[in-house]
Amino acid sequence: MLVWTLLCFVNHIWSVNHNVFQVFSGCGWWDGTDVHEGVYTMYHLSRNGARFQMFAPNQQQMHVVDHVRKQQASGENRNMMVESARFSHGQGMMQMQDLSKLDVNSFDAVIFPGGQGIIKNLSSFAKDGKDCKLHNDVERVLKEFHRSSKPIGLASMAPVLACRVLPGIEVTMGYERDENTRWGNWPHTNMVQAVKSMGARHSGCEPFEACVDEKNKVVSTPSFMWETEYHYHYIFDGIGNMVKHVMRMSTK
Repeated sequence: MLVWTLLCFVNHIWSVNHNVFQVFSGCGWWDGTDVHEGVYTMYHLSRNGARFQMFAPNQQQMHVVDHVRKQQASGENRNMMVESARFSHGQGMMQMQDLSKLDVNSFDAVIFPGGQGIIKNLSSFAKDGKDCKLHNDVERVLKEFHRSSKPIGLASMAPVLACRVLPGIEVTMGYERDENTRWGNWPHTNMVQAVKSMGARHSGCEPFEACVDEKNKVVSTPSFMWETEYHYHYIFDGIGNMVKHVMRMSTK
């Protein structure tokens, strides 16, 4: 028991001074940040001893989706930052903050959980595909982190953002073909072709794996690019692997 306690203490000391921030795009897979991916990322950051803060654009999201019917809710308008605040717990640094006020110099790493807010709110990919434009602050953050050689973590659809403004990076969005398996399938393979057309290198990975681009300090994991009814623990493990590599790189 004493040995285990000491190991936990040492692990905490290893990364306790590291500040990581997550960028959210709303709340919910169909029009914002996927709840599982956002929470899994926070869990693994906490487990690895990181301090983390949450940011989102203080602007209207593209549209609102009824997550029961999976259809656009007519007449509704929601703010990304207000909706993302549903991930918040407590006060102070644990509150959702305005992405436009983020100072990149105050953080050691950034992570973008996935969800369709990536392609609807943080970029125009849903409308423009490979020729999409990024939200101004999202583009600023990615370019400044890359220029500063600080690690960038990306889950599910989030590689679209980095591939658009950081040519030549290596990422994963899962499988390049929709190969149905006993456990799930890959319905978003068209996005793989899109990031490749942006000049990115793509590495096929399982949901529990992470792709590590050591040179560019970019780490990605497929997450819910893979559809499964029951095996969420694979996605949990994949995000854990992504977070561990991001934390390792932030120590260099």
